[in-house]
Amino acid sequence: MQVAAYGAHAGDKPLESLRITRRELSAEDIRIDIAYCGVCHSDLHQVRAEWEGTQFPCVPGHEIVGRVAAVGPNVTNFAPGDLVGVGCIVDSCKHCEECDAGLENYCDDMVGTYNFPTPDAPGWTLGGYSQAIVVDQRYALRIRHPEAQLAAVAPLLCAGITTWSPLRHWKAGPGKKVGVVGIGGLGHMGIKLAHALGAHVVAFTTSESKRDAAKALGADEVVVSTDAKQMAAHLKSFDLIINTVAAPHDLDALLVLIKRDGAMTLVGAPASPHPSPNVFNLIMKRRTLAGSMIGGIPETQEMLDFCAEHGIVSDIELISANQINDAYERMLKGDVKYRFVIDNATLAD
Repeated sequence: MQVAAYGAHAGDKPLESLRITRRELSAEDIRIDIAYCGVCHSDLHQVRAEWEGTQFPCVPGHEIVGRVAAVGPNVTNFAPGDLVGVGCIVDSCKHCEECDAGLENYCDDMVGTYNFPTPDAPGWTLGGYSQAIVVDQRYALRIRHPEAQLAAVAPLLCAGITTWSPLRHWKAGPGKKVGVVGIGGLGHMGIKLAHALGAHVVAFTTSESKRDAAKALGADEVVVSTDAKQMAAHLKSFDLIINTVAAPHDLDALLVLIKRDGAMTLVGAPASPHPSPNVFNLIMKRRTLAGSMIGGIPETQEMLDFCAEHGIVSDIELISANQINDAYERMLKGDVKYRFVIDNATLAD
């Protein structure tokens, strides 16, 4: 089946309207008519070949929401008309230790929603900047939010789960002090989720102008990280810091804020490495410097259900497909609060 999409034919070319082929339904597959797709910073890096291995044409998009249009004969989890989402994963080996634990995101054979090898044409996965997608039912998520919130649900499939997973792994909740570094697409979700889990939330920003916005998202305190006095007031006090910044920066300035046995987890993915931290800032307080990548399917469903129960969605700006190139440029400038979402009804047919 051919569908309209938006993608690029080279890293130095703008995204444009094109047509792609989706596979026919197999026994476990569902076909989803995509209503909205969020725009992640990873999309920009991959489609512009700033990360190695981009296959062209590249159709990005891994924050997908829509309705089930058809199901294969063995599908039991979904029916036509259901509201569903697809995140960053569309396949995995299904039998390794990670898959058995519901941590498909760490499976060595995990297949991402775009730019990963697949038997389907053209030989690599094509993402959600398209009218429809076909996926195994195992990798689809049920959406329980009201349909009117559907566009704002889309970024939960990446930004939401990327911050939810470390919050759950390090047991953020009442009595815990959690820092969120960066108030962007990831950071704004980290603040909302940590607040809803009952933690004391401190937002870190380089801009005083973001103080009111961070408070509105649920931050109990806001620290301007360039102010040494504000930083010093929080020495050795955090149980967990979630660092969402996707640019190289000084990690030591944040590590010293963590209490004994606390952790900082990196979820931002810079194009070049961070400066190496001073090992003494780790060993002297048995601190952990960790990383975390999205989440598995059960954890993602847990996050979606939690967000539906607590009325949590992303703050978005809805755009048409032909605005995506301008949106990328604005995203590079930080000119979005806090996530662009494509209205897939605007894709050229």
